[in-house]
Amino acid sequence: MANERPITIDDLLTVGSVGNPQVSPDGRWVAYTVSSRDFDEDKRRTQIWMVSTDGGEPIPMTSSDYSASSPRWSPDNKYLSFSASKGEGAKNQVWNLNRLGGEAEQVTSVKQGISGFEWSPDGSRLLLIIQDPKPADLTEDKDDDKKPLPHVIDRMQFKRDYVGYLDRRRMHIYTYTPGEKNPRQVTFGDYDDSDPVWSPDGKSVAFVSDRSEDPDLHWGTDIWIVNVDDPDSGITQVTTNEGRDDSPAWSPDGRSIAYRTATGFDVGGSALTPTRYLASTVVGRDERKILTPDLDRNIADPQYSANGKKIVFKLEDSGQVHFASVDKDGRSLVRNLEQQVNVRDFATGGGKTVLLLSRSDRPMEIYQFDDGTLDQLTHVSDKTLNGVARADVEKLQFESADGTPVEAFYYRPLDFDSAKRYPTILWLHGGPASQFTYGFSPTAQLFAANGYVVIMPNPRGSVGYGEAFAKGTVAKWGERDVEDVMAAVDYGIDLGLVDADRLGVGGWSYGGILTNFVITQTDRFKAAMSGASLGLTTANYGHDHYQLMYELEFGLPWEFPERWVKLSPFSKVQDITTSTLWMGGALDWNVPIINSEQMYIGMKRLGRDTQLVVYPNEHHGIRRPSFERDRLERWLVWFDDRLK
Repeated sequence: MANERPITIDDLLTVGSVGNPQVSPDGRWVAYTVSSRDFDEDKRRTQIWMVSTDGGEPIPMTSSDYSASSPRWSPDNKYLSFSASKGEGAKNQVWNLNRLGGEAEQVTSVKQGISGFEWSPDGSRLLLIIQDPKPADLTEDKDDDKKPLPHVIDRMQFKRDYVGYLDRRRMHIYTYTPGEKNPRQVTFGDYDDSDPVWSPDGKSVAFVSDRSEDPDLHWGTDIWIVNVDDPDSGITQVTTNEGRDDSPAWSPDGRSIAYRTATGFDVGGSALTPTRYLASTVVGRDERKILTPDLDRNIADPQYSANGKKIVFKLEDSGQVHFASVDKDGRSLVRNLEQQVNVRDFATGGGKTVLLLSRSDRPMEIYQFDDGTLDQLTHVSDKTLNGVARADVEKLQFESADGTPVEAFYYRPLDFDSAKRYPTILWLHGGPASQFTYGFSPTAQLFAANGYVVIMPNPRGSVGYGEAFAKGTVAKWGERDVEDVMAAVDYGIDLGLVDADRLGVGGWSYGGILTNFVITQTDRFKAAMSGASLGLTTANYGHDHYQLMYELEFGLPWEFPERWVKLSPFSKVQDITTSTLWMGGALDWNVPIINSEQMYIGMKRLGRDTQLVVYPNEHHGIRRPSFERDRLERWLVWFDDRLK
């Protein structure tokens, strides 16, 4: 480390982000995406590459002049397909690259564009996900495409961040044979359809949909099957669980479907999130068999092995995401990779398995996996991070105020000296149904490179520690979770790492919300950064996109007004003495900017040290590269000025 320099904001913004690995049918190649920042255009772009499973130099498959995503191999290994919007005002379409060479050729010409696609098993046609068209999509007049029209609303769920006001244009499934004029619609109705998967014989598609009386007031989804050659015959309901069933995967013989199932309210990301189990059912029987009944941990993305004997999946567990498997009958659970990593994705093909994973000192890269060993195939971050020091991190366990075991990741600053105590930033994750992991944390690495101890706890409300732990904050935000994160700070003090007189706290989304609950209950922190957080909770009812979650967790505001007041950090804004930086996107309908405005104006009126930064045309996440840079710079200045 002596000859390495500290990581910088430039480093973090220059590193490309690897995603969406896809193994070719012959197992010889892996296609994947790399997203990077174009600082001249001030936007992000995504490019498709491929690399041999034998290793070697990766090959760019699409130009850096436009963004391309969703790489997919045709079953005959002839084409590498992808989706892209090529040209000004163009809609997202499917494109084919012939493996023998030549330019990409456009395959679909859907007026409103496509949202997803998959090849049929025999390669003769495509499955498409298409949203119902707007009236302007059906005309040849291009001038009416941008003409503003009033939003006419009659739904309970009428907003969605990054989308805007919702109407009744739904996502449906189509099939398309290349060369034909139009795709053929196979699902219908006032419902959204997602997660479509071809059956092995190519005659049917399994998909996920909430077809209850009013999906906006329902918390479940089921798995359905449609015969794509005879959609008029109707659809077949495969599962009837009251909770959420999703992520269907066919067995190779087409007789069974493995899927993810939840056994209660499942309002994604909220404290109401139940354990999501691995399940399977025989097609036509609706006999759910939970394959992991004693595993009180979330699974994701199940997939049958090529011989149908095992099911592989991702497994959240105690600050890690494992690549795991069970026999098809649920026996012999195995964590296939016993390393301190975070597995984001995996793919199989041609007898090969690849994992997309990150480590605490390395961003996401693709590795070939074989019987517990890893062979790194991509090295996207090497160009930027070679010669750059990265902080050491350790996951530790301690007891909270009520004796509950809690874990946190502790990052030590570069050139750490055990004889010294350091200024410390308590950094809190969003969700709350999320977890910090052994994955690469740009934020923690940046703070550590600038001389801070960084504590990243998984308090009550986090996933990876069982359903009771995850539900420890239901309608009790700012109670046990505050105790847990403060216990993480006190443990750092006991270890001799933390300078108790130089404490900072921050986070984004629920991390910002929890920050608000912390600084309204203690004056121990000298500086705080609260991003996309909560102020007066009642003001969000009908304004953000969480209407069903509020009703299920808090009750209706006119029926439980005292509870809504208690769950509002704004109710205690007068108790904040911590210097606080408020931040958010002007168009955020996830946690709207009105919350940060309320908290800021309360502190400003009280004469406290505070500042509000609003990013124009940004939503819940900050995506414009210049704004990403601005945010990181402001974080460092805010904490440095008050903690050093």
